[in-house]
Amino acid sequence: MPNTHHRVAVIPGDGVGIEVTAEAIKALDAAGDRFGFTTEQTEYDLGGSRYLTTGEVLPESVQVELDDHEVILLGAVGTPDVPPGVLERGLLLKLRFDFDQYINLRPVKLYPGVPTPIAGLTPERCDLLVIRENTEGMYTGVGGEFKKGTPLEIATQESLNTRYGVERAVRFAFDRAAERRQKLTLCHKTNVLTFAADLWQRTVNEVATEYPSVEVDYVHVDAACLYLVNSPERFDVIVTDNLFGDIITDLGAAVQGGLGLAASGNLNPSGAHPSMFEPVHGSAPDIAGNGWANPVAAVFSAALCIAHLGHSEAAAAVESAAASVLPELKTMGGPDMGMSTPEIGDLIAERIARA
Repeated sequence: MPNTHHRVAVIPGDGVGIEVTAEAIKALDAAGDRFGFTTEQTEYDLGGSRYLTTGEVLPESVQVELDDHEVILLGAVGTPDVPPGVLERGLLLKLRFDFDQYINLRPVKLYPGVPTPIAGLTPERCDLLVIRENTEGMYTGVGGEFKKGTPLEIATQESLNTRYGVERAVRFAFDRAAERRQKLTLCHKTNVLTFAADLWQRTVNEVATEYPSVEVDYVHVDAACLYLVNSPERFDVIVTDNLFGDIITDLGAAVQGGLGLAASGNLNPSGAHPSMFEPVHGSAPDIAGNGWANPVAAVFSAALCIAHLGHSEAAAAVESAAASVLPELKTMGGPDMGMSTPEIGDLIAERIARA
């Protein structure tokens, strides 16, 4: 039996992050009331606004407090006045690395009633899961520069891949494939990145012997971008590295109807540190305060969070309730949705309560 009381850290962030997080909390509370678990929620002021006010990104004392929670719900961070990279490296990547959130979990699912830019695509053809290794690869920050700003400038950026890091991501992906439709696809560039890709391919091949029921496939990442558009049904679980995963999941979001519907989890599967759940859209300061943000991606992220906490029935109810409002929206976001952000959140919470 899962625990019935959970400590949840909440980082609303900036812009529409604050608005959509409020609706995700409504869904979390409604699910707890309906399915018999409680949450103790602590809110933290982190993001662009705090940085501009105090010069702090992630104080050590706050990080220690965050580490005392089971999960983190994040809205979105960023304001136009904060230079690129400050919040990404100082907050988001720091939490991923320091809390060893080595799995990035991105469902790509087309729901009924949601318009997609792909002609002829129907929901039954698009239901896959991307498992992205989240703490290695190109995002470790290893590299350097020489003679910057001169005609002779040199810049290097290295991709670091360890057997330990690759194998634990691959094992997680096989476990998920075994629970789903029993197919795993490795996406990489074995024909060009002959060192890193060879490590990934050999690891997949070796771990596959322990999962005889799971069909294993390989697709070059550029070809995967093509297949995501014209035949997403060929994929069940995709496992890939940090950079490639970052790219193909945004393409997947476009296929499923836009970033406003895309949820994600940054997981520490061991529970040694908190896992973090967030919609993948930005803070959208240009529309903040108008009630034009679609909160469904934030609610879907809350569903992933609830599932991670061990309440699978509640998570399914939250996802179903959020998906049920989508056909009732005139657009997937913006001033013409037909409902405001809080109205959508209220409707979702009502449907969770009746689940």
